[in-house]
Amino acid sequence: MTSLGQTVVVCGGTAGVGRATALQFARAGYRVAVIARGEQGLAGTLAELERIGVPALAISADMADAAAVDRAAERIERELGPIEVWVNSAMVTLFGPISEAKADDIRRVTEVTYLGFVHGTLAALRHMRPRDRGVIVQVGSALSYRAIPLQSAYCGAKFAIRGFTDSLRCELIHDRSRVRLTMVQLPAHNTPQFDWARNLMNKRPQPVPPIHTPEVAARAILKAARETPRELWLGKAAFQSILGNMVMPGLLDRMLANRAWDGQLTPESETPGRPDNLYAPVEGLHRTDGRFTQQAQDKAVGLGSEQVGLLLAGGVALLAGVTGLAIAAATRSRVRAELEQARPTLRRLFRH
Repeated sequence: MTSLGQTVVVCGGTAGVGRATALQFARAGYRVAVIARGEQGLAGTLAELERIGVPALAISADMADAAAVDRAAERIERELGPIEVWVNSAMVTLFGPISEAKADDIRRVTEVTYLGFVHGTLAALRHMRPRDRGVIVQVGSALSYRAIPLQSAYCGAKFAIRGFTDSLRCELIHDRSRVRLTMVQLPAHNTPQFDWARNLMNKRPQPVPPIHTPEVAARAILKAARETPRELWLGKAAFQSILGNMVMPGLLDRMLANRAWDGQLTPESETPGRPDNLYAPVEGLHRTDGRFTQQAQDKAVGLGSEQVGLLLAGGVALLAGVTGLAIAAATRSRVRAELEQARPTLRRLFRH
């Protein structure tokens, strides 16, 4: 099916990965609807989309408000047409140790970053299931498999998204639905997140290197929407985090206790009382890139989880084969040695 004229919804589409994703779908010929809180960011994103020349719509709504998300979906269906792709990428986060975090702030991260995905998914399903078609893309993170210090609320939300998505996928399979779910597990990206997230530390936060441009994520999200792998893992760091946690979680706990703590902080002092976007948008920072442009890479390897599984199975089979050959060789050597030792005795027996 051609993408020309299909409608995509991008939640959290006014900055960072979300904005890059909205523009990537527009360049691919989709009609694009963007849902976000900030009017200024929506206006700027809408202007970019219109310059590309596709039908576009910008709607102000808080993803933590399920009714508002439902109303947005209904308006998109009326004004742009049937929703074929829904991308959940809205998020807020909180930097700091859990011992210093407030319960209300953790709740807020959860309401936007986890429940926002739930609300978006439910809104999409209400329109997709009667038509028995559509794709829902959950923008995840390597942190949905491997948590790190100073981001407990965000990591908890990303873990929850993965659990919710896996459960829903099973239900769709049970119902023989043709609605598809896919999740993209991202590495670190150069976005404004690190300039407007609530920060409890006295140093400015940064993404843990290697850092990628938001366009790297956007291309992967478009690919996932078209090919619908169960999951798409993007970047070397994501592979290392996910696979490493499967093999040696305890060792990673100790490594990250040191490296990821300092690795998320710059030497620059944080500005006391600077505005953050936890409860309300921060105007003036709605852009695609953050302040780490010089460090950002514009390429990353992306593999579907099925491909990773085949590679791992092949590696295990190869290891088993090599091990089997080694055991067979060792067995033959041992048998030959034992025969040599027994040869004089056998000669004496047969002589008599």
